[in-house]
Amino acid sequence: MKELLLVRYGEIFLKGLNRPYFFRSLVRKILYALRGTGSSVRIHDGRILVEGFEDLETVTDRVTRVFGVHSVCPAVEMPKEDFDAVCEQGIRMMQDMTGTFKVEARRSDKRYPMGSPEINAEMGHRILEANPGLKVNLHTPEHVLNVEIRDSAYLYVKVIPAVGGMPVGTNGNATLLLSGGIDSPVAGWMIAKRGVQINAVHFHSYPYTSEQAREKVLDLARKLSFSCCGIKVHIVPFTEIQLQIRDRCPEEYSTLIMRRFMMRIAEKVARQTESGALITGESIGQVASQTMEALEVTNSVVHMPVFRPLIGFDKSEIIDIAKKIDTYELSSLPYEDCCTIFTPKHPATRPKREKVEEAEKILDAEALIAAAMEGIEVVSV
Repeated sequence: MKELLLVRYGEIFLKGLNRPYFFRSLVRKILYALRGTGSSVRIHDGRILVEGFEDLETVTDRVTRVFGVHSVCPAVEMPKEDFDAVCEQGIRMMQDMTGTFKVEARRSDKRYPMGSPEINAEMGHRILEANPGLKVNLHTPEHVLNVEIRDSAYLYVKVIPAVGGMPVGTNGNATLLLSGGIDSPVAGWMIAKRGVQINAVHFHSYPYTSEQAREKVLDLARKLSFSCCGIKVHIVPFTEIQLQIRDRCPEEYSTLIMRRFMMRIAEKVARQTESGALITGESIGQVASQTMEALEVTNSVVHMPVFRPLIGFDKSEIIDIAKKIDTYELSSLPYEDCCTIFTPKHPATRPKREKVEEAEKILDAEALIAAAMEGIEVVSV
């Protein structure tokens, strides 16, 4: 008998002839997550099995955060030939439980002498005899003893939900505009969950934004990096661009012009990193620069897709996800980022693209962007 962790996956089942590619990628990501735990991963009869661990809680926590994993089950693997021994193991696993239960057997080995209904009935009968605190409920049981008959017998009761999604890297690369706020880490996490490998761009306006603000963003990237299998953060020196905008452009358009510069620079970084899209944390109408008209103005300067996974979310919904992925407290630290400095008193909420373009003509955009690109610092987390 061997204790192990049975890893279950979801959408990969739907991939048809491409399934082996996604399956191999998921296994690699699980191995990445398990570094340093002493665990090994075994592929057996279409199942991913984690074994050899000392700390089940640590291994479970790591695997459930791997994109592509649907759920995990602490399980027992044992020989299937001795049905009495299999039943005894089922009794031990249910001995401390009360309430209602059922046995749910799945027999992929069709040569096994007992069918699934027979296994359910016989094992359920023996468990009832051994544990008078349990009652059978076949429709809405409080506990389910799962019994899988494959090359061996696998028994488990607990099914622990995981993040789901697709293995990172199976759906290309994208570049995240990562601020120190609540929204952008959530947006990056949501796109990464769909199998996209992300890197990040952060705009730093020292000394108007502090070194603590910079470290806060790197800490947010570290929070994301485990599930994303590492992230490169491109830190862009943005002070000169913001000062030029503040001093030379109409105040009501300053935020929009700033966003347009950010998008241009982010697109250049995206091209360099072979990214196929940009990711932002914008939610329509949340602030003045996120009205429909304002988004059109900022979109017009780039020539690749811009993913906005939060576009229809309320702030409370975004906060719920931020808490779930453990970025909320970090994002709430009171260190200003470049988006919150030099904020106009009366920003334009219904801007016309032509007027914004005219307003920024006074700036030497190419020279400012080239200088910013030259000063980029790349930090791997």
